[in-house]
Amino acid sequence: MTTQTSAAGASPLPDATPATSDAIDVLRYSAFTADPAGGNPAGVVLDAEALDDEQMLGVAASVGYSETAFVTAGDTEARRYRLRYFSPRAEVAFCGHATIATAVALASRTGTGELLFDTPAGEIRVGTTTEGGLIRATLTSVPTRSHPADETLIETVLRALRWSRDELDADLPPHVAFGGNDHLVLAVTSRERLAALDYDFDALHDIMRHHGWTTVHLVHREAPDRLDFHARDPFPVGGVVEDPATGAAAAAFGGYLRALGLVTEPLRVHIRQGEDMGRPSDLYVDLRPDDPRVRVTGQAVAIPDPGQ
Repeated sequence: MTTQTSAAGASPLPDATPATSDAIDVLRYSAFTADPAGGNPAGVVLDAEALDDEQMLGVAASVGYSETAFVTAGDTEARRYRLRYFSPRAEVAFCGHATIATAVALASRTGTGELLFDTPAGEIRVGTTTEGGLIRATLTSVPTRSHPADETLIETVLRALRWSRDELDADLPPHVAFGGNDHLVLAVTSRERLAALDYDFDALHDIMRHHGWTTVHLVHREAPDRLDFHARDPFPVGGVVEDPATGAAAAAFGGYLRALGLVTEPLRVHIRQGEDMGRPSDLYVDLRPDDPRVRVTGQAVAIPDPGQ
């Protein structure tokens, strides 16, 4: 049997055989949207204590979303739960949109308030509230960090993206940013270039897997005097071409902006993602100059059961 390693460097796992989920209650939510047809779909299994690694990987492959979250232990009274995340190909250390989806799923059953998730990336606090009849969740990331990307490596990635160096935004230099897992951040000057993304899946997959990146976070700044962005996130290491809303990358990106010295006072960044996939998403990133942690906010709504 061949093995695969997770995008975040977890232990090798067997190749996934889609598991029958008849006896496993898989909830389906779309995160960072108020419309089930938008946002980023995530599977949520609230009772996964009895599932082993191969079974969770199989369920994630069967669901087919970029990630499925599994609650493997929990204390309802303390509102503390252990979470693991699986893409159709591998386990990942942290997934923002599946965290938001899980928080909304739990809050809809146990009431809103603060939740505490123990994840492979560390402790993640999530606050939940109800606004306009929908549950909104705000996750607080682990401490973020960011450093400039190697110049030779950037050229390799640009070839896989079929981009040229002169299309990059010189004011937002390439970095490898961490907010629970690593993401390469590349900023492009043209919104049209971002919209026309057409990359070499296999080439980018191999680069990302070698360096342990979860996504490549591609962004376009709407205006020089604003911190509003459009984003796209190729995710070949997870077995999907692209994520329509990536909370983990948004957290890492917040740390990137702080590392560049752009956060001189408390502020909120808006990231619009998924438009070019037909699944528009809105992620709100709150930053403070004196705190390396990043807060990412969004809604999540249930997706109708495909079997009904």
